Amino acid sequence: MITQTHDVLSTARQTRPALLLLGASGFLMLTAVVAGFAGGLRLNTTPSEPLGLWRIVRLDRPVERGDILFICPPISADMQEARSRGYLRFGLCEGGIAPLIKTVAALPGQVVEIGKVVRIDGEILAHSRLLSTDGKRRRLNPYAGGEVGADQIYLHSDFPGSFDSRYFGPLPVSNILGLAKELITYAP
Repeated sequence: MITQTHDVLSTARQTRPALLLLGASGFLMLTAVVAGFAGGLRLNTTPSEPLGLWRIVRLDRPVERGDILFICPPISADMQEARSRGYLRFGLCEGGIAPLIKTVAALPGQVVEIGKVVRIDGEILAHSRLLSTDGKRRRLNPYAGGEVGADQIYLHSDFPGSFDSRYFGPLPVSNILGLAKELITYAP
């Protein structure tokens, strides 16, 4: 009996340093994640832009065509539907939605025409073919098109299955979090 008690105590003493090391490692990892998040780091897990680690950089100039942005989608019926279908991830934007990473394709005053492809001021937007259904054969309703409003931007992704302004229309400039800068990414 004494030997068994000694063995249990000996095992506990040997396990304690490993548990302390594991706990300290977990705490350091959590601290790094929180610090990274507070510092503007974001992990992209959607194919609309390259997968991996991105950083939000303050936008201290007017938005330009071609800028890749982090932007919070507004709370709307379209966005709630997109969230329920799984197009949008959980995140810290209003409504519990993650910010989108999209490229600015049209600015205020530009005219967007929606057909089989998107035209901006009469020119075809590359990689802009519209889909009538998603991957689960659910109907997709395209944006009607028109002039981009004074405080709006039209967003696009080259990924064919991207949920972007082809379907939800322009978004408010006020929802921009900042420029999206790639840190460690992979484009499949």
